[in-house]
Amino acid sequence: MPLNPRIVITGGPGSGKTTLIEALAAEGFAVEVEAGRAVIREQEAIGGEALPWADRSAFAEAMLDHDLAAYERRATASEPVFFDRGIPDVVGYLDLCGLPVPARIDAAARANRYRRTVFIAPFWSDIFTQDAERRQDLDEALRTFEAMARTYPAYGYDLIELPRASVDERAAFVLGHL
Repeated sequence: MPLNPRIVITGGPGSGKTTLIEALAAEGFAVEVEAGRAVIREQEAIGGEALPWADRSAFAEAMLDHDLAAYERRATASEPVFFDRGIPDVVGYLDLCGLPVPARIDAAARANRYRRTVFIAPFWSDIFTQDAERRQDLDEALRTFEAMARTYPAYGYDLIELPRASVDERAAFVLGHL
């Protein structure tokens, strides 16, 4: 059986995931962007309430819809596709927030499978920054990393921690594990 081409890079905010995804895209790999940032931009553009600082449950549902669409877009992929977070991240987000995981979200995380090996970017305070969409502080960034480190194994994934290294070194590390 060939390896699943859908590869997740997860971790806490500000740990270099998106920068790594952008570097892999620059090398010609297919990528899918992070649902959270996309949902925030979409909701702010329409004056919506599905935002992490307004309605966390609605935000999680919107992220799930975004992630399911990204997953389906890559249904026929035969070459690696790197996902900036995956459907289990929605479960991890709800865990972080102390919110229940609706059956629909749990079922989606179980049914829509990525490659078993998931790369996780460790908490890295030296590179952490906040911006208009990333309002989390260092404590929440660490707790998010910990939530993802619990969530993915609970869904049967094996985690490989990315090194705290340059973007080029991280990209080589990921590609070396393919």
